[in-house]
Parts: sequence; structure tokens; C-alpha cells
Amino acid sequence: MREKLEFFIGPCVLESEGLALEIAGKIKEELAVFEHDITLNFKGSFDKANRSSIDSYRGPGINSGLKILERVKKEFSLPTITDFHESCQADEVASVVDNLQVPAFLSRQTDMIAAGALACKKYGRRLNVKKGQFLSPHDSRHIVKKASSILDKNKIMITERGTSFGYNNLIVDMASFQIIKSFGVKVVHDATHCVQMPGGAGDITGGKREQILTLAKAAIAAGADAIFMEVHPNPDKALSDSTTSLPLSRVAEIVEILLKYFRVER
Repeated sequence: MREKLEFFIGPCVLESEGLALEIAGKIKEELAVFEHDITLNFKGSFDKANRSSIDSYRGPGINSGLKILERVKKEFSLPTITDFHESCQADEVASVVDNLQVPAFLSRQTDMIAAGALACKKYGRRLNVKKGQFLSPHDSRHIVKKASSILDKNKIMITERGTSFGYNNLIVDMASFQIIKSFGVKVVHDATHCVQMPGGAGDITGGKREQILTLAKAAIAAGADAIFMEVHPNPDKALSDSTTSLPLSRVAEIVEILLKYFRVER
């Protein structure tokens, strides 16, 4: 039985401290009514190392980024999650954030998974590995085996963010949630990244924002334990993932809808 629906909500990239605090304050305030039904985490990347264009904004960097996340955690009492991109970053990131994340393109890198698991064990954190777009759900067992050789399975999450289907398209196999859960870990649905169209807008990633809620409802029904979604006060002006970020103003509405599906499934 699933007790609470977990959410990882925030901007794709930490554009500024002010924006991070604005978003964190808004989601904390508006979702307070659901505090008995959800577990809320704030997400934000200090570096987007896989941007399509060399000219795209990457983020404030690890030092400034961790300071922003530390302030969000302190001021709003929100657990935080961020990704790291090199195994040498794992310990420093884990010393600040509550959840370490291995990016999808690095999900096969044993050194990344091991470093993340070791850092999580040291600081009592959780490890979230985004299943690569090139992996089948069954292949997630290798990720789990690597991480669980160091870290308890109750501290490990696998995120389903879609699988490449031809060029510039991702497809979410709803059977993947039960397959991944069979390995003894929690599974997260990446509601906004799974509707991306990689390279579909030339020098930036395209997306199908109108499909986010439909797929998220299906994922909850299929057994997802958590929802990962990126939000922005003005999505079209976001410095990363502008085509798939959700309007900050819709967060409470979407959480309420997904909770209805979660309660039925539970």
C-alpha cells in the first residue's frame, strides 16, 4: 500500500536564487493543503551538462547552485534533489541535498552509480537514477544491482523518463513501472521530460506540453510512486526546457488531479 504520493517539483535549471526562492515559496504555500497526502521535494539543477547547443545556459555551477539549494531547504523546510555529472561531485552534493540524481545519459556509468550510492550511504541520502532513453525497463535491474551493492534498496529510486522512439521522440511504456518496481525499488514518473522531442526544435529540445497531465495520470494508475515535474512562472521564457515546463500557476491543480488517481489506485 502506498501511503503518500511523492513529488519532485521545481525549475529545470537554477536560473537565479530569487527565482528558486519564488518557486519554492509558491509550491510550499499552495500545496500545504495536501501535506497529509504528499511528500514534497524541491528540484533544480546547478548545471545542465547535456544542452543541445554550446550557447545554451547551463546553470550557476556547483558552488552557487548548492548554496541556493541549501537556502531553499533552510527557509522552506523542503527536501531537495539535484543531479551530479561527475563521480567526484557526489560527496560534495550529498553533503547538502537530500536526494542525489544520476542523469539519464549517465545511467550506465558504473562509477557514477557507485559514487552516488557511497555518498548517499555516508550522509543518509537517497539515490535517484534516471533510466536512460536507450534502456529497456528490464535493463534497470543492472542499475539496481550496482546501487544496492552499496546502498539499501529503500534508498534507491529509478525514474522512467521515456524511451527513444525513432528520431526526436520519446515513448513511455506504462508496463515499465511494474517491471522496475519488481526489482524492489521505488519508481518515479518524469512527467515533463518524457514529453520532450530531443533536438526537435533545432538547437533546443522540443516538447508536447499538452500531453503531460494525460501521461502522468496513466503513470499513477500504472503504479508510479512519485512524480517529477518542472515548473516555471513563465515557461516560454525558461532558460532550459521551455517547451515542456509547466506553468507554476497550475501546480496545485495538477497535484489535486493526480491525487484523485492515486487514491483510487491505493
